[in-house]
Amino acid sequence: MAEHLGDRLTRLRRLANLTQEGLADRSGVSVDVIRKLEQRRKHSARLPTLHALAGGLGAELTALLGDPPGIPSTGAADPPQLVAVRRAIMPPLFAPPPEPTDGERPTPALLRRKIADGWTLYHDADFGPLMDVLPDVIHDARFAAAVGSADQRAAGQAVLGKSLQLAGHLAIRLGRTDLALSALERAMNAAADSSDPLLPAMISNSVAWNYQRQNRLEDAEYVAVHAADGVEREHGTSAEGLRVWGGLVMSAATSAARSGDYGTANEMMTTAEDSTRRLTKLPPPADGKMVSVFSRSSVRIERVRLAVQHARPEEALSLAKGMRLSADVPPSWRTWLLLDVARAHADLGNAEGAVTALVKLRRIAPAWMRHHTLAVAIVSDLWALPARPPGLRHLAEFLGVAN
Repeated sequence: MAEHLGDRLTRLRRLANLTQEGLADRSGVSVDVIRKLEQRRKHSARLPTLHALAGGLGAELTALLGDPPGIPSTGAADPPQLVAVRRAIMPPLFAPPPEPTDGERPTPALLRRKIADGWTLYHDADFGPLMDVLPDVIHDARFAAAVGSADQRAAGQAVLGKSLQLAGHLAIRLGRTDLALSALERAMNAAADSSDPLLPAMISNSVAWNYQRQNRLEDAEYVAVHAADGVEREHGTSAEGLRVWGGLVMSAATSAARSGDYGTANEMMTTAEDSTRRLTKLPPPADGKMVSVFSRSSVRIERVRLAVQHARPEEALSLAKGMRLSADVPPSWRTWLLLDVARAHADLGNAEGAVTALVKLRRIAPAWMRHHTLAVAIVSDLWALPARPPGLRHLAEFLGVAN
């Protein structure tokens, strides 16, 4: 079973040589909340609260949240799969020029298909298989970026940038934010020399997410807004440009919300959702998996999440009611929606509604649910109720929280 949030908080507070009162002073979070978390009388906290606690502790958000779905941190050496990914991201100094892994020159078209398949594994939380294939994809992309005509090298730089962006996302999910930033910096360098004018902005969105995980919320918002302004100015008339711009606005809104400015965040999200109407009038991107996730469905999912995190459960359920998800919404986003709906029902005292959402989540994404700290927290809160709703025991046993 995953370490309880309260245990992590206690450990990090003691490492920072802080009393509960001292942490309350530095974070702005009440002593009562800190005490209830550490005594396991509260199993979860909202993201703005967690960011404030992380800031008071001088720690990354990831340290407080615990391991995301992926490889648990046990203090042991990195497993060989992760070592291979790390080496692909940061090849040895003075290494000879790369050679294709199968002896044949890889084409950008083939590499784009492999990267798209890699994103499918990522969104399905199949991180082990992704780590198996990603090093060779990065290796071959680096080869494609180094040979051929200027146009061929530029196309190779584009696939190298996308493969390193995927590596960055994987590293974030594995809790290795410094490795992620190394991957994304290299991805940005490749993007600058690539044939894809939107790639630097897409990678900027990934950098913003990494900054969020490191509790660098101002940096995250600045990066997203800066990139969004550039896309709107230069590429705002195409579907690809609109989707990249929208993804950046959503990212900036998330950073604002986690900083405690829900009003600005909601205004940004409403602007983004209104802009999705333009997508229906534009030709769709050639390959949606290679462009930012942006649609009315994705914006609405993010709005639900922000409402839940700011103690607005009625608003969250109203936003989620009757939502029809578009086909391009990744499974990981559907997972978040169900978690947030469950949290909203639980906050309103509707344990049956929360269990209904969680049962559906277990059916469609058991791998995500088993490792997700929020899912464990919600079920733990429900398990502590004097009257347990039907179906809860199966969920509690599945997540290892049943007595």
